[in-house]
Amino acid sequence: MERVDRAGLLDFIRPRHRAVLMTRRRSAGVQLSPVACGVDAEGRVVVATYPQRAKVVNARREPAVSLCVLSDEWDGPWVQVDGTVEVLDLPGALEPLVDYYRSIAGEHPDWSEYRAAMARQGKVLLRITVTGWGPIATGGFPPEPDKD
Repeated sequence: MERVDRAGLLDFIRPRHRAVLMTRRRSAGVQLSPVACGVDAEGRVVVATYPQRAKVVNARREPAVSLCVLSDEWDGPWVQVDGTVEVLDLPGALEPLVDYYRSIAGEHPDWSEYRAAMARQGKVLLRITVTGWGPIATGGFPPEPDKD
């Protein structure tokens, strides 16, 4: 495991776009959602989704969330991130959705088409302000125990 500061955490997350988002259900349980995520210019983790999804309904009610950000390789490094989420609805979400796309995939071939698709689909953006994180787990096999 590797402990990192905020800059190290964001450097770790930026190239990784697979995560599991945990929100809290009304009934005191948790709800887990696989999501694609990016990091915005202010260092917040961002997720695009639809307003009727359980994760959005839960986030509007209880903004404390956690993410497990994964590497592409199953046994690769990962990190748990805790934070507070805000839900951005259209039309205010439109330009942050553009930034979200850029953080994951770079430049779109037709930004007008992308904006129209986001508006047509009624997308929202979850913007997570990081409040804490664990060490980066390195995955793989644990070290051999000491043999005294």
